[in-house]
Amino acid sequence: MPESQREPVPQNDAHERDTLTAFLAFQRHCLLKKCEGLTEAELRRALVPTGTNLLGLVQHATVGERYWFGYHVAGGPDEDWDFGMVVPAGTSAESVLDGFRRAAADSDAIIAATELDALTKVAVHDGPKTLRWVLTHKTTELARHAGHADILRELIDGTTGR
Repeated sequence: MPESQREPVPQNDAHERDTLTAFLAFQRHCLLKKCEGLTEAELRRALVPTGTNLLGLVQHATVGERYWFGYHVAGGPDEDWDFGMVVPAGTSAESVLDGFRRAAADSDAIIAATELDALTKVAVHDGPKTLRWVLTHKTTELARHAGHADILRELIDGTTGR
C-alpha cells in the first residue's frame, strides 16, 4: 500500500531550541494531519478494544498541552484534568480540532517566553523539571499518539505515512 501522507522529519539542527520546537511542531502536525478529510463519524470511530479514536486522541493531546505548558511550565491554575478520550456527542469535531490548535499556540507563546533551563513552576512528580525536559516529554508523547493515529487512519481508509 503506498504511503499518501508521508512528509520528511524536520532537519532543523542550528541550535537546541530550534530543534526541540521543530520536532514538537512536527508531531502536532502529524496528529492533526491524520484527521484531515474524514467525516465526523470517521473521526469518532473506535477500531480498537480500548475505544481510542482520532478525535479522542486530539482531545487528549489538547489537555496535555494545557497541563504541561500552561500548568507546569507557566504555573497556571490547577484544573480537573480529564485526559480521557471520550468526546461528548454534542461536541463537534471542528471544536476539538480548533481547541488543539489554540492550545498549541498558547503553549508556543509560553515556550517562546521561557528559557530552556527554566524550571517548571509546578513540580513534576519528585520536583521541578526544565522546559527542555517538558519539551522532550511532550514530543515523545505526541509521537506515540501520532503513531496511534496513523494506525487508526490506516484502518479507516488505508491512508498511511507520517
